Amino acid sequence: MHALSTQPLLKAALWDMDGTLVDTEPYWIAAERALVESHGGGWSHEQAMQLVGQSLMHSAGLLQSAGVNLAKREIVDTLSGHVIERLRVEVPWRPGAKELLDELYQRGVRCALVTMSEGPMAREVVANLPKPYFEFLVTGDIVNQGKPHPEAYLTAVERLGHTDPELTKDHCVALEDSVPGVAAAIASGVVTVGIPHQMPLPEDPSRTTWDTLQGRKVADLEALVAARAAGIVPAAALLGQAN
Repeated sequence: MHALSTQPLLKAALWDMDGTLVDTEPYWIAAERALVESHGGGWSHEQAMQLVGQSLMHSAGLLQSAGVNLAKREIVDTLSGHVIERLRVEVPWRPGAKELLDELYQRGVRCALVTMSEGPMAREVVANLPKPYFEFLVTGDIVNQGKPHPEAYLTAVERLGHTDPELTKDHCVALEDSVPGVAAAIASGVVTVGIPHQMPLPEDPSRTTWDTLQGRKVADLEALVAARAAGIVPAAALLGQAN
């Protein structure tokens, strides 16, 4: 019992980017609206919400359906370019995200970014952090199947395991804000925390839900991993705020 309680069960935190680390969704929505309107169409808030957390190629297909007469690759490049321009003016960090990242770094907990945004944009965001918090980035342009498919999270766990063969999905916590992102994390088998932002998350006992990362500590993540190890379901019961 004592050996189990002192075992460093939390080994890695896997971070979503858009909506979890940074509040870029308004940038994306503005880019989508401008693109659709430039092709003579209209773009509603409800339509924009369908794209939150999805792969960019999937989103491009929906924009084509809304009247954008461009190839999917052109759509992705146009949207990404717009958002990168906005990021170069201001990076809108989500509350508590940088503080939790810094504590994880100080405590030696490995972090990876797992995002459906592509490499250039993810690197733009990471470059604005004061320290090398992220060991590596898994981005939408290096996976075959985007969220809600678990490939991106499985890839992250596999890469972490290259330098720590004892690491498993049970040592990892994913932080996500969207329905597709949460679904991907849960399907990969990692401990999952949903922090809903632009849209609510459906009830699901297999994840924990926090209203915000503000005030959250490494100890909170350690408690979730310990709960998984002890077979406590749902792990959210330890901390409350579960949907």
